Amino acid sequence: MLFKDQKNPCWVLEELRKRGDFTSNLQVVRKVKNDREVGIASIALLKACAKKKDLHRGISLHGDMLKTGLIGRNRYVRSTLISMYAKCGALMRAREVLFEIPTRDVVSWNALIAGYAQQGKGEDALNCFEHMQSDGISPDSVTFTCILNACGIAKAFDKGKQIHEEIVNKGLLKKHINLGNALVDMYAKCGAFTKAQEVLDDLPFQDVISWNSMIAAYAQQGKSENAMHCFDEMQKNGFSPNAVSFTCILKACGSIGALEKGKQIHEDIVNRALLGKHIELGNSLVDMYAKCGAFTQAKQVLDKLLIRDVASWNALIAGYSQHGKSEDALECLEWMLNDGLSPNAITFTCILKACGIIRALDKGKQIHKEIVNNGLLAKDSVLGTALIGMYAKCGELGQAQEVFEELPIRNVASWSALIGGYVQKGMDQEAVSCFKQMQNEGLSPDSVTFICILRACGNTGAIDKGIQIHNDIVSRGLLQEDTVLGTSLMGMYAKCGELRKAREIFDELLVRDVAAWNALILGYAQQGQSEEALNCFNQMQNEKLSPDVVTLLCVLCACSHSGLVEEGQTYFTDMSNKYGILPVIEHQTCLVNLFGRAGYFDEAMSIMKDMPTFDYPIWIAILGSCQKWGNVKLGKLAFEQAIELDSSYCAAYVLMANTYAAAGMQEDAEMVEAMRLRYVG
Repeated sequence: MLFKDQKNPCWVLEELRKRGDFTSNLQVVRKVKNDREVGIASIALLKACAKKKDLHRGISLHGDMLKTGLIGRNRYVRSTLISMYAKCGALMRAREVLFEIPTRDVVSWNALIAGYAQQGKGEDALNCFEHMQSDGISPDSVTFTCILNACGIAKAFDKGKQIHEEIVNKGLLKKHINLGNALVDMYAKCGAFTKAQEVLDDLPFQDVISWNSMIAAYAQQGKSENAMHCFDEMQKNGFSPNAVSFTCILKACGSIGALEKGKQIHEDIVNRALLGKHIELGNSLVDMYAKCGAFTQAKQVLDKLLIRDVASWNALIAGYSQHGKSEDALECLEWMLNDGLSPNAITFTCILKACGIIRALDKGKQIHKEIVNNGLLAKDSVLGTALIGMYAKCGELGQAQEVFEELPIRNVASWSALIGGYVQKGMDQEAVSCFKQMQNEGLSPDSVTFICILRACGNTGAIDKGIQIHNDIVSRGLLQEDTVLGTSLMGMYAKCGELRKAREIFDELLVRDVAAWNALILGYAQQGQSEEALNCFNQMQNEKLSPDVVTLLCVLCACSHSGLVEEGQTYFTDMSNKYGILPVIEHQTCLVNLFGRAGYFDEAMSIMKDMPTFDYPIWIAILGSCQKWGNVKLGKLAFEQAIELDSSYCAAYVLMANTYAAAGMQEDAEMVEAMRLRYVG
């Protein structure tokens, strides 16, 4: 019927191609007799295959074309065939088609170069470009656009700069605005933002795409403040943001928690009536609010979306997981399932993180089964790493090891997850062995791996191994890029008693944040150098940095180690009054320990009365004090409470037995020792 309604079959084919309607397309092609129209029909079908990622049908069409000799006669069919294979991910087949052609032209080469770039294979695209030139083919504007994209992907700054010079020499920038945009994008992706801005400023024609390239690159590389400035500059220059601009700037807002700016962007999007037209904008809004911790707004946006897809729910689930709201993340998964949507790899990764945080082992195992049943582990290495992390956080190192060994590909991330699990469980020697095995398999550690192994070195006092790792980090130039790594190095040296070295590293840090100060203060506190710890605390405030929950814990720890009762009381009071930090159980435990060590048991018990719950460490703190001061009565109470909470830890039995022994109650001490052997072994 379609063919009868339209005299031009090519018009019909184009309409059907847009719909991806293969069956009707074939019906039309059978009626086409003209060779030109057969070519157009074939191109339409190949484009439809590419759009649907239907490789099987594309291979079948390729076979039909070989029989008719169409590929040899029509250059556009050839390039479309190469493009189809590339877009379907079959890059080897695309390359084979190109090299089977007796005479390769720039259009055919462009199809393959574009395919490599689109699939994120920048190096392959660059190699293909070199091969094309050695074939005597001169690049055109399409080639340059594709190869600039490849340079951005591969971070090939020098090659990109060379291409830039060639484009300028050929005078192409004045004729092709897309080339200017590609240049801006390339420099921005290579991190050369000053150069990217220069190119943008010098373009004979600017459009919103030019500015979007800058904004997107800033957002992707974590330079959110720059992205916002660029967004404002774009509008000052008379360019109205589009859906891409808003998506990028919302990502920037989410990254730095710029909630008010995000709300302003939200209003602008609503005023322009863009939400109904672009589903990704709605998802970006949910993501921004969730990352900012504004979950009520995130849920409201989600509920109002005309179309909710898996990405919409993933944004909310990821936000809950990142903010430690694991129960909400699990509940959100149930809502998503009730919406009739199936979780994907990203969903499962976020949920596994949530399970690890709250040690929801049974739920984690259930998710593991679903992942296996869907065959996702073979396709997604991130999922394997998430599974290892979940089991490790739940204390199931054996299960984590099993998952690790079954992974089809073991990368640095999966090794780091396993090493981190061993360290978290206190199995530091196993972590070091795992680290050596990873290196023996030819994998280079990254910053995360180094952070984990430095912690293991600090825990075991393995200073020689720590120094070796320090040298490795320096040789790779990682300290300049990662302040967390510098902080971890400080922590390792401090735990090993090398406070002078820890201070040297601290002084060399490009950015000294609260975490770095905390590591230094704790190092001094643990080595009994309380005066130095408190001096650091004062110096940190002089540098206009506000202490956090951890800082005050380190300060209280310093007071406790040196018996500074009055100072400890003052800092504890200042927490809420001066710094606006509500004490948590760790702070209260530290203060109880401080009073107990000084023999102020009434004050210690007074603090405990204000605590909503008691955990194992607080009773151990009381027990330690009772041993020191020979307080058998309170020690017995603390011992009973401690073993009721956890009868498998050795410390409570040892402390109680020592308390009895110090008081001359040898029979009671022996009875406690017998209990230890029975319950602990």
